[in-house]
Amino acid sequence: MSRKEVIKALKVSERLAPYVWDGQDEDDRPATASELAQGLVMARKRGRPAGSGIKEQVAIRLDKDILEAFRAQGQGWQTRINQALRCYLAEHPAG
Repeated sequence: MSRKEVIKALKVSERLAPYVWDGQDEDDRPATASELAQGLVMARKRGRPAGSGIKEQVAIRLDKDILEAFRAQGQGWQTRINQALRCYLAEHPAG
C-alpha cells in the first residue's frame, strides 16, 4: 500500500466505508489506528533529510589549491569555506 493510499484510508469516514470484518480471514481484517500509523512510518521516503531552507545551492569555481587545502582538512570542508566567506564579509562589509 502506498503512502497516498494509507493517508486516503485514514481520511475515509466510517459512514463512507461501512466495512464489517467477519472475523474469519486475518488478511481481510481492517488495520488498527496504530497499524496505519506504523504503515505511514514505514512508507516514508529514505534519503537525504530536508534542508534548513537558509542555504542555496550554487555552482562556484575555485582555484584547485584552495579547494584541495579545504578538502585536506577532512569532513566539513564546505562549511569551513562558508565560514571563511562569512569572515571576509565581516571584515569587508558590502556597500
